[in-house]
Amino acid sequence: MKETEIRKIAYNCRKATFLIEKQQLTSITIREKLELKIHLAGCSICRTFMQQSIAINKMVYNLFHSPAVTDLKLDDRFKEELQGIIDEKLNKS
Repeated sequence: MKETEIRKIAYNCRKATFLIEKQQLTSITIREKLELKIHLAGCSICRTFMQQSIAINKMVYNLFHSPAVTDLKLDDRFKEELQGIIDEKLNKS
């Protein structure tokens, strides 16, 4: 790796957060692991983001895999309101 590539990695929080999320969903390449490790070594904000992201993903997983949760649904009125907001935003574009 060239020095300029290392600098780009070290200061690229956007890519680091992408890799943090990607790593939780699927495997990342050895190069991506190295890039993330380099970035996290110098960025406390992204280390905090990673800890929070892992905690949130665990909570969501536990919520949806809990034996107490058998039938999780949005009520029809809420879905209609949400669809209206989506349609309104799409029509503005």
